[in-house]
Amino acid sequence: MRAIFLADAHLKAPDDDNYQQLLRFFHDLEGKVDTLYIMGDLFDFWLGFPSQPFRQFDAVLDALERLVTGGCRLVYFEGNHDFHLGEVFSKRLRAEIHVGPCIENVQGKRLYLCHGDQINKEDRHYRLLRFVLRSRVIAASIGWFPPSWALKVKARLQRRSRASYKVKRQRWDYRQILLDFARYLQQRECDGLVAGHFHLALQEKLAGRPFTLLSLGDWMGQYTYGEMLDGELRLMHYSPHQFPPRP
Repeated sequence: MRAIFLADAHLKAPDDDNYQQLLRFFHDLEGKVDTLYIMGDLFDFWLGFPSQPFRQFDAVLDALERLVTGGCRLVYFEGNHDFHLGEVFSKRLRAEIHVGPCIENVQGKRLYLCHGDQINKEDRHYRLLRFVLRSRVIAASIGWFPPSWALKVKARLQRRSRASYKVKRQRWDYRQILLDFARYLQQRECDGLVAGHFHLALQEKLAGRPFTLLSLGDWMGQYTYGEMLDGELRLMHYSPHQFPPRP
């Protein structure tokens, strides 16, 4: 059995290298993966408008549909750039959508799965923003506002996000934050943590009760992802056609 975990592609345009590499990756996975976990921020921006205005992502949606049609289970954890996913994911792609973390048994291991944006309890400004953006009011409003309005909001939020990113990296030690949270989960009888969001490619096994911390890095130059194969969780780096044909 093979499960794949992918986060933080932040796709923008079809001509971008990370977009093209992701299409190759999804093609390579066809017939060779049982479950694909998208751990948030696959897109640089996505809201589930009924009109589906984000036509630049059609090739990615088509690739996901081929995986699903071929028998792959698709599980999507909303990120801080893609949320209120809408019917494209819930109906067309039959994705299991999580708006927050969950604990799931994967190949006999009890894994805590999350995008990761709620791990840093000290980032109070973001946690308030997250609460507002994910409110029922915003969800109910999506069908009433034109996509152009949402794109303006997105541009403003992204400018603020880019400006604060370097400051946050200097203020907080993301590796230590992840390790502290992993130890907390280890004490609660979890076997592993899989998270995105931090753009930190990291795999560590904790001392004591067996526990694997997997921080997925990103698909924006690192091209890292997680793999669970026969009960073993590990960090991987993508190279084209690395998956042999299924016997």
